[in-house]
Amino acid sequence: MLTLYTNQRSRGRIAQWMVEETGAECEMIELDYGAPMRTPDFLALNPMGKVPVLTEGDTVVTEVAAICAWLAERFPEAGLAPRPHERAEYSRWMFFAAGPIEAAVTARALGIEPPPERRQMVGYGDFDSVIGALEQKLGRDDFIAGGRFTAADVYVGSHIPWGLQFGSLPTRPAFEAYRDRLAARPAFGRAIG
Repeated sequence: MLTLYTNQRSRGRIAQWMVEETGAECEMIELDYGAPMRTPDFLALNPMGKVPVLTEGDTVVTEVAAICAWLAERFPEAGLAPRPHERAEYSRWMFFAAGPIEAAVTARALGIEPPPERRQMVGYGDFDSVIGALEQKLGRDDFIAGGRFTAADVYVGSHIPWGLQFGSLPTRPAFEAYRDRLAARPAFGRAIG
């Protein structure tokens, strides 16, 4: 059986959404920030002392993108893993969300903007380039791997409603339409809504 260590004010909600999409049975263990995430038992699962952490027996998976990808492969009957011809787009955008999107949005929130002459030193370049690439992708395709919903939509898609709600992403028609497609999913409503 799966166990998800989480906190409702964390990226654990993304992992919970992915679990809901698989239909797998999962025990949810809600941890408060601070001391509960610093116990020796929890640090043995994740030395970073953060959630989410997903376990199944002796298997431990941390990092939300990894949890989404692992669950997609662990439960192939859910149809969330990429098909061979979808793998390149799936992987590209999973890693784009875990790298450039996360870094650009966080840097912007912290008031950090790389000067133009130093953008090549930063993995994401600049915020506007990241947003433009994401907008172009979502304006062209209904879902990340093209024509169907996959685990990449859980991970990449989780950035969109949150970013629009809290203003860390600009309002763009492509983002709003994608958010609305995701919000229509029953599993999204159970986990995020």
